[in-house]
Amino acid sequence: MNHTKTIAFLGACALTAASTALAVTATAPATTKPAAKAETLFSDPVIAKGKGIEIKRSQLDEAFVTAKAAAAARGMQITDAERDLLQARLLDELIVGKILTAKATPADKDKAKETAQKFIADSRKSFPSEEKFLERLKLNKLNSVNELEEKLVGEALPNLVLEREMKALAKVSDADVKKFYDENPDKFEQPELVKAAHILIMTKGEEGKELTDAEKAAKKKKIEEILARAKKGEDFAKLAKENSEDPGSKDNGGEYEFPRGQMVPEFETAAFSLKNNGDLSEVVTTQFGYHIIKLLGKTPAKTIALAEASTRISEFLLRQAAAKLIPEFIEQQQKEADVVILDTELVAAKKKFQEANAAAASGAAESAASKPATKPAAKP
Repeated sequence: MNHTKTIAFLGACALTAASTALAVTATAPATTKPAAKAETLFSDPVIAKGKGIEIKRSQLDEAFVTAKAAAAARGMQITDAERDLLQARLLDELIVGKILTAKATPADKDKAKETAQKFIADSRKSFPSEEKFLERLKLNKLNSVNELEEKLVGEALPNLVLEREMKALAKVSDADVKKFYDENPDKFEQPELVKAAHILIMTKGEEGKELTDAEKAAKKKKIEEILARAKKGEDFAKLAKENSEDPGSKDNGGEYEFPRGQMVPEFETAAFSLKNNGDLSEVVTTQFGYHIIKLLGKTPAKTIALAEASTRISEFLLRQAAAKLIPEFIEQQQKEADVVILDTELVAAKKKFQEANAAAASGAAESAASKPATKPAAKP
């Protein structure tokens, strides 16, 4: 059985479904799929089972609705033909998720809870108020933060278990690390970096709506008053925490470290033009609003030494090694669980799903064989 899609699911962020729920409320256009059978409208049959595993129709339906909403958010519509393949993939993911969750240790569960709580804390920062955050939860049929946390923990656990299992199986030697470093010198060229703190007063309201000229004038006056306080020597980090409207940096005093080409041009130009540590910019206007920037330091361009890069390279190579081991591992887990699909339509859909994956894998192999070997494009 080919598990290409399952691997993609398990290797991605564990919180994809929940983050989609917080970010979008759209639903995809209805397909022309025939109405559900009468006997399934008022029941919740078991559609797959195995040792310690039971998947019900409602679980698959919920996963499909979430996937459909995510597709709609990207402007995509799921056709009837795609629906069958998608349901087969989602069922496979549910089965694998159940198997892996059953193998979770107390440490896995603690880490999943920590991951969920961090996601919730970060998500809260992207909303103007707690009230707005809770409103978004309700719009997505989540009645409380505790319910969201429970959902996130359930989604994180399979990925954490798989990660732990693969770390125990995948091996990378010091020689492997050095070989990768020697063969990929371009990946260890670090450009000039600037470390700066900033305070942002936004000129956009809710949902990105531009403020009126009068509102912008008030914002400009506020940032100029903050700049005057900073020039008099007030603690910049404290000013950022108290006044900045950048949720991504205000809690750490407004700090960022970045190369050229990462920030909007006006911000980048101002930051790189500052000469000495502690220098302050004048008010900088960008598409986001008004900024004050304080230079904290500059790091010249350099080649990262092997000793400094070795941990990162090792983690990258371990992920590569694990990706090769996952299909066999998942296959073995399903065999040991004696998984059986009870819905005949899903059995047929799963067969098509397997055939489609096998064809895709074969095509990828032929393409790779017809091209000369190249170095990995992605940095570790």
